[in-house]
Amino acid sequence: MADAIIDIVGADELPLIIDMYNQIFRPAKTIESFRRRYTGRHNVLQLVARVKEKPAGFFLGFELKPDTFFAWFYGVMPDARRMGIGSQLMEAAQSWAAQHEYETIRLECHNTHRPMLHLAIELGYDIVGLHWDADRGDNLIMFEKSLTGR
Repeated sequence: MADAIIDIVGADELPLIIDMYNQIFRPAKTIESFRRRYTGRHNVLQLVARVKEKPAGFFLGFELKPDTFFAWFYGVMPDARRMGIGSQLMEAAQSWAAQHEYETIRLECHNTHRPMLHLAIELGYDIVGLHWDADRGDNLIMFEKSLTGR
């Protein structure tokens, strides 16, 4: 397992996050699209994982409702996969959400992203729903995990 350093980062690191996002996902997104999504959101959390000071992954989330934190996007660079970085990012986000008194953390994952589906189950998330993403032509699996132990 890689010994990644996970840092909470501010808006000044958004270009780095967008660069990583565009190396991992398609279609590419602009910084403006992320800023629009953040508009009106509470408790935006941006995490960057680094291994030997090299960016290796990211996590983005925000408050969905007063008791629920939403894991919006998360990704690990292709050359840093299978090293535990995704788990470290998700665990750091869960810890942050629990410290900020959220009761639940929710995430969605496309059915085609099998490694993330497995990770969510491994980290104790429950499948709570499914919906069709017409933009991508794929099902989104909805997961939730209690942060209160209930």
